[in-house]
Amino acid sequence: MNNVLRIAVPNKGALSGPASAMLREAGYRQRSDGGRDLVLRDPDNNVEFFFLRPRDIAVYVGSGTLDVGITGRDLLLDSAAPAKEVLALDFGHSTFRFAARPGSVRDVDDFDGLRVATSFAGLLSSYLTERKVDAEVVKLDGAVETAVQLGVADVIADVVETGTTLRQAGLEILGEPILHSEAVLIARADGAPVDGLEQLLRRLKGVLVARRYVMMDYDIRAEHVDQATAIASGLESPTVSPLHREGWVAVRVMVPRDAAHRIMDELWEIGARAILVTDIHACRI
Repeated sequence: MNNVLRIAVPNKGALSGPASAMLREAGYRQRSDGGRDLVLRDPDNNVEFFFLRPRDIAVYVGSGTLDVGITGRDLLLDSAAPAKEVLALDFGHSTFRFAARPGSVRDVDDFDGLRVATSFAGLLSSYLTERKVDAEVVKLDGAVETAVQLGVADVIADVVETGTTLRQAGLEILGEPILHSEAVLIARADGAPVDGLEQLLRRLKGVLVARRYVMMDYDIRAEHVDQATAIASGLESPTVSPLHREGWVAVRVMVPRDAAHRIMDELWEIGARAILVTDIHACRI
């Protein structure tokens, strides 16, 4: 029997709920709502889940204590742990950016001799070093947006969503984003073989596809199939089956979820009828 796959999962914060939801969609056991288990065994899938602080997950995975984990790309890079991203999971999106008082600084090239406050000291230090910027990094655990007002720093580097909190603190975003982050699956950087990892990847990729695509069925005259295929080609090609009605065929194809209504309209215009859209709950591509 293969070794048990040990997976680190965020125990709280913005990544926790979506990470567990994705694993549940992939067929794994997860904690019930409000559950406080630190370790959860899933013997049917030969997996153990360890619920940890998101900021610590890269350290546990990089050291080999755990096999794989789900954390933020920003937290992975900030940790400097010997771990690597193996799959982007398309949730927990955020942008890491600089902010300062309006008009005080124009760009990162003006940071020499300034103090930059952040909760991501490792990530920020690497960024500044790569650009040969000589600024002092001030590490804070939270409430970074108040650092300029309180005189602790001249600039901040923080996760930005709407920018409302920054504006309330009298700051404005400046320069290009430092990093676009999202939740990622990580493993050890040395690429050591991990039993069960390939199955986990197939399942998670299946969830991503199921979330991004829907199944579309429609009827159309056979001579219009080429036009319809040009509108909706599918991942490989549509499935086309003859109908009892002479000259007509039934077509089944996967289409991007966010384009489904546009595609339905275009298919209708060339004569498609009985157009149906259904969710995909699981798949292997």
